[in-house]
Amino acid sequence: MSDSYDNTGAATPTVKKGKTTYTDLFEKCRTYRDPQKFIELGIYPYFHPIQSAPGDEVIIDGKKCIMVGSNNYLGLVNHPKVKEAAVEAARKFGSGCTGSRFLNGTLDLHIELEERLARFMKRPRALVFSTGFQTNLGAISTLAGKNDAIIIDRQVHASIVDGTRLSYGKVYKYAHNDMVDFERVVSNVRANNSRGGVLVVTDGVFSMEGDIVDLPALIEVTERYDVRVLVDDAHSVGVLGESGAGTAEHFGLIDKVDITMGTFSKSFESLGGFIVGDKDVINYVKHRARSLIFSASIPPANAASVLAALDIIEAEPERRERVWKNARRMQKEFRDLGFNIGNTDTPIVPIVVGDDIDAFTFWKELFDNGVFANPVISPAVPPGQAMIRTSYTATQTDEQLDRVVEVTARIGKKKGLIP
Repeated sequence: MSDSYDNTGAATPTVKKGKTTYTDLFEKCRTYRDPQKFIELGIYPYFHPIQSAPGDEVIIDGKKCIMVGSNNYLGLVNHPKVKEAAVEAARKFGSGCTGSRFLNGTLDLHIELEERLARFMKRPRALVFSTGFQTNLGAISTLAGKNDAIIIDRQVHASIVDGTRLSYGKVYKYAHNDMVDFERVVSNVRANNSRGGVLVVTDGVFSMEGDIVDLPALIEVTERYDVRVLVDDAHSVGVLGESGAGTAEHFGLIDKVDITMGTFSKSFESLGGFIVGDKDVINYVKHRARSLIFSASIPPANAASVLAALDIIEAEPERRERVWKNARRMQKEFRDLGFNIGNTDTPIVPIVVGDDIDAFTFWKELFDNGVFANPVISPAVPPGQAMIRTSYTATQTDEQLDRVVEVTARIGKKKGLIP
């Protein structure tokens, strides 16, 4: 057996039979040891089972923890109305739809949900997908063809990256939230890609860093160069904007964003995704997006729980006020302590640690002290920028946040991250 190199640059064992040398497809699986070394060190942070209902306090591995690692921004995951809506829908419609939206899997619940989402987002039409990830895969790969260009921020979500890979468009990247570099890239693309259209895709709120896209500056450039814009508002809907309609509403630019994408797994506390936009665009995606046409539609319980969450979001704007109160408090607490929390301006508050193992050991000490957060390493963040991602909800109490600050400060001092 000898070594060759796979597309990651890693050595891959090869087998020789007679005059033929080949690579065993599964050899990389048998030699994959990355998780094991962290398991052996006792700091493996992933796939820990939650043994209670999700919420602001959970039981994980038998330990009671304050949860600061979820996207339960408005605190609706255990709301009685949301749970009851899911139960009633399951009783009426069953557990699933047994088919895709395209064929036999569209319920009147799905149509009602799309109509409600369009009104809530203040756009003409909406289209619901089975997951948020599939939403980006379907919309991006459908809209951008082989003569088109796609321009993305370097820190966009993985689903956007994979959506660009599925399209036949040529992909260009600009420095994170840097509108000077963005204009440079757009100008070059327009000058050298005269045959096709251009789609710009960005997160509204960046899911790891917690900062908000500079949408006014981005729109000013896209209008001058006549390119289209898709904003991924997975972490914005329900949180940003006067009514919770997301980044475009936050900046007063709803009519300037061509397509807004959102998910149901954050503020809506369910599963699925959606896009909103003009009638013709939504109709085109509806009939051509492979991730929609060839996937089972979201179950009735998921659709019904989103409708119930929408009711609460519209009726209780104070939930948004509370999540922002908690977010601003934690931003100030961590900054005053001396932690590097980057440019966050949302309920996502990262603590930049740097080294991967340091991030994992930080996570373990938090967990041992009853605080559950998320360690994030490359490729989700740039190499050398490993972080502890914390996020906050409308329903967390001052006592819970006091405890998070106390534990985090003690560990940060011990590790030399703060004075």
